[in-house]
Amino acid sequence: MYLETISLLATIILALAGYLSTYWNDLRLTKRQEKLDLVNKRISEFYGPLFVATHTSGKAYHALLQKLGKRAVFTDETAPATERDIVEWRIWVKTVFMPNNLLMEKLIVDKAYLIREEQMPDCLLEFITHVSGYKAVIEKWNTGDFSENVSTDFPEELITYATQSYRDLKAQQLQLIGNNVDKSLQTRLD
Repeated sequence: MYLETISLLATIILALAGYLSTYWNDLRLTKRQEKLDLVNKRISEFYGPLFVATHTSGKAYHALLQKLGKRAVFTDETAPATERDIVEWRIWVKTVFMPNNLLMEKLIVDKAYLIREEQMPDCLLEFITHVSGYKAVIEKWNTGDFSENVSTDFPEELITYATQSYRDLKAQQLQLIGNNVDKSLQTRLD
């Protein structure tokens, strides 16, 4: 009788231990999957598009400068902006920069809930201000008023923020799916 009781108790303890082990493992896997789902969503719906858009804008701006043979459109003291430069600038602002800016503005406004930080980063708010200013400048151009050519400066920190956030999330994603962070990924993102 004593052996039967010990055997029954051992069976119950093993069953309970197995249940608890399964429960904790399932809980751990669920939390990991939830983290991975959030990271994937942040990459695919916010930081990935922001990374691409900021880098595209930067490359487009440098292409314009190369086309104009300048270091800056309006602040290059060695080569002041000519009328041809200003006309070219307006075309690029309307057809290249603003469509990309509007895409990023919509992304920031519509997907702000995916931002990693508790507070909205200043560079995102400064970018929204930058876009708002260009909306007014372009509207002036549309009415024939060419007295202004620029808005507030593009916040360069936005490129750094988008790049670093994208890198961090990709590393976290790879870690969550069980891959070690590949150093070549970090190099490719530079």
